[in-house]
Amino acid sequence: MSARQDIKREWDDHYWWSHDGVRLHARIYGGPEGSAAAPPILCMPGLARNARDFESLAPFMAEGRRVIVAEFRGRGESAYAKDPMTYVPLTYVQDVVALLDEMEIERFATVGTSLGGLVSMLLAATQPGRIVGAVLNDVGPELETAGLERIRDYIGAGGSQPTWVYAARAYSELNRAVYPHYDIHDWLRITKRTHRLTPEGRIVADYDKQIAAPLRLPGGEGGIDLWPAYQALGDIPVLILRGALSDILSGAAAKKMVAKLPNAKLAEIPGVGHAPTMDEGDARAAIGAWIADLPAA
Repeated sequence: MSARQDIKREWDDHYWWSHDGVRLHARIYGGPEGSAAAPPILCMPGLARNARDFESLAPFMAEGRRVIVAEFRGRGESAYAKDPMTYVPLTYVQDVVALLDEMEIERFATVGTSLGGLVSMLLAATQPGRIVGAVLNDVGPELETAGLERIRDYIGAGGSQPTWVYAARAYSELNRAVYPHYDIHDWLRITKRTHRLTPEGRIVADYDKQIAAPLRLPGGEGGIDLWPAYQALGDIPVLILRGALSDILSGAAAKKMVAKLPNAKLAEIPGVGHAPTMDEGDARAAIGAWIADLPAA
């Protein structure tokens, strides 16, 4: 079920099946010759994002080792789930474990943005010993209520746009506080990562709007205590990236995270909110240093 090769691209497509019959997609970046013995890096995007979020970072990391960019169900080229109540972190964990087991990957590092970082922590808790390093991009076991409410307000909403420029302008209106320094070229780039062209020629967000359904269930406002899952990362190299303008991960929570684990480091990315794209120079330098600390085999 591994996939077609396109010599113009830096990755191969890979498709696998979830336990409940959803066809899922990942991009595989092969890494350099001789890197097969090194634990690969598994990238997992945020709630409304897809594999294109890593289109710049993945080739950078693949200079040293194999990189796998998973798309959660309902995003990008992964199929939509029949049951919207499966759009929850524990299901994403099961889906990712199915991929890793099919590829016979025992040990791996993770780079997770927002939701992807939550899945990383849950993997550490449920798959002890398998994670050898983790980047948590603007996420942690304590999340700010105001930011969560902002996300709930826009996820699943919105219609279509007639052109990429219109779509970029609409996307910038929603996210100007996140990337206040962006110009139209930046907005076009990030809009093309997060949106797709329909067969009818319209531009729409590239995810199933039903991913919002579990977020709107009553009674879940209190959440669960994720500190045990975070601390399950243990003594592996952990990099915490925080957007300096983030309304999801507070500065205090990020510093608390550093204090809780022996090999956790914090890099604050100036001028961005939730979440850094990891294309920023400070983020890229911190990730490069984190990769250097990963085990070679």
